[in-house]
Parts: sequence; structure tokens; C-alpha cells
Amino acid sequence: MSLKDNFTPEEWFKVMTGPGRAGAAVVAASPSGLTGLLAEAQAIATSVREHVSRGGRTPLMEAMAADLLGTPPDPRTLPQEDRARNVDEVRAQSLEAVRQAMWLVSSKASPADAGAYRAMLLEVADRTAQAAREGGFLGFGGEQVNDRERAVMDELRALLGGSSTGSVTHETPPLPPAPDGSGNSN
Repeated sequence: MSLKDNFTPEEWFKVMTGPGRAGAAVVAASPSGLTGLLAEAQAIATSVREHVSRGGRTPLMEAMAADLLGTPPDPRTLPQEDRARNVDEVRAQSLEAVRQAMWLVSSKASPADAGAYRAMLLEVADRTAQAAREGGFLGFGGEQVNDRERAVMDELRALLGGSSTGSVTHETPPLPPAPDGSGNSN
């Protein structure tokens, strides 16, 4: 039995997409031009690939690596979310998806797995923030990580417990989507 068997297909999808959602929260905080977006997307993919390929992987990282190397899922079988209407909604939805993924891993995997997953989420977000200069013109000027990206990184650290060994700050399970798809019950 694989660690993946501890999760429903929908839960596993959340776990597998958590790192990408951490990167997406950073991207949405300060959208870059086309070149910057490509660099940030590359940083997300490279960071995930490197993290699950390291020696001494936990069972969760082994299961994620196997899934990344396997046959991609049929898009028709994947959970559908409401499309975000603006970058603020992308950021908010991404942070909520990261919170849910971290909660699932913390509740269904070992503390070592949760620590490795938390470290991966933070590393993906950090490398995404570092991937492109913000606010410059034609590659000149600007800053490597701007205030909006730093704010999202701070939100992620608080959400995830701040370090690779901290605890999840939200003890509630992921909310099922409300009738409007927001996850809010009101």
C-alpha cells in the first residue's frame, strides 16, 4: 500500500497541486511581463522536480515523484474550481489551496512527510519570488523581490507555521465549496 492510498483522489490532487498553488500565490501578488511569467513558471517546475528528486526522500516525496513520472490524469476527472476573476482572487484561492493541502498532509501523513512538504511549499514560493525582477524596464532596474511578494511569502510562512518543522496554523479541515464555489458558508 502506498502513502497515496491514504488520500482520496480529490485530496491527492490538492496535495499534488499545492506546490504550484504556492508559486501561483507569489505570481499573483505581483504579475510580471511575459518573460517574468515564464521565468516564474520555470522556477515552480524546477523547484518541485528538484525537491521530489533529492536523496533521503520521505514516503510522501516518493509518492509525489512517482505521480510526476507517471501518466498524467485525465483533465475531465480533475476537480473543477471556479475561475478567479482577478489576481487578488488567484492569490486568495491559491493560499486557501495551500492551506488545505498542508492540512491534508499534516492529518494523513507522518510528521516527517509534513515537514518535507512544508519545506517544499516554502522553497517553491521563495524560488518563484526570486525568479524575475519586478518593476524594471527591459530587464533594468526594479527589485528582485518586491513588497507584495514579500507580503505573500509572510502569509505563506504564517499559514504553514513559518519553518520546515512548524505546525499548521489552521486546525480546521478543508471546507467543501459553498454553492457559489467560494468555500465560504455565508
